[in-house]
Amino acid sequence: MSAPPRSPTPTTADQIRPGDPYELSEGRVVECLPTGRRGGRGNLVGGEVLDTDPAVEAAGVDVGVSPRPEMLRAPDISVGDIPDEPGWATAAPPLAVEYADTGQDEAELQRKIEELLAAGTRFLWVVRLHGARRVEVYEAPPAPRRRAPARAAGVASPARRPPRPSRVAYPGEELVAPGVLQNPVPVEALYDRKAAHEAALRNLLQRKGYAGLDAVKEEGRRQERVAALRAWVRDVCELLGIALSPERAAALDAMEEAELGALRDHLKRDRRWP
Repeated sequence: MSAPPRSPTPTTADQIRPGDPYELSEGRVVECLPTGRRGGRGNLVGGEVLDTDPAVEAAGVDVGVSPRPEMLRAPDISVGDIPDEPGWATAAPPLAVEYADTGQDEAELQRKIEELLAAGTRFLWVVRLHGARRVEVYEAPPAPRRRAPARAAGVASPARRPPRPSRVAYPGEELVAPGVLQNPVPVEALYDRKAAHEAALRNLLQRKGYAGLDAVKEEGRRQERVAALRAWVRDVCELLGIALSPERAAALDAMEEAELGALRDHLKRDRRWP
């Protein structure tokens, strides 16, 4: 990895290469240290849950976001339109996730949250791994309805307040991101491997058209019933001497459970093909 650029002028994103351990905040170089064990596990399982959501087209880990030259931020997880191409993302992800553990630089984290929300991120979740597990939910503020009046010369602007979470979610609760995710995300699924696998399985099944694992099991039982009914019809036709022409065989293979049940009842009652 290269050393951080040294220049009397602010650094720009094009001076940093993919893989360099730096971000940029208004042209200021921010060093990014390796992730600890808990954070690394969380990134992996949380990314799995979000990437498999039926409404998500793409998600990525540590994707550099540079909407303007003097800004380069890399959320732990980004969810949104992430092309399979080299280079930095030029638009902020609609959903971003950050993992915070012991040793977290809180002031820098707050600046990162503020910059991503200002750049277009709609939802930003901070997963707190130290102490009581919880997720802080930050949301982009609504656009101002009208411009504030200009300040008189010499009047200082008020101090900028750090962003505050709209809510804090704890284990047993769920997180939502309307317009980004289809399914709610259990808080535990962002750091607990078992909970993440369960949520990802639900997502993958829904991508295949099943509401959940119970629906898959019921479909298996239905297919078994249909196969048993078809076998019964063929056996009875053989016993009754009813020829199964190619047309009848094709019709039999196309029948579903209700039709097969009606055919079974007809054969039992009339002993001939309808």
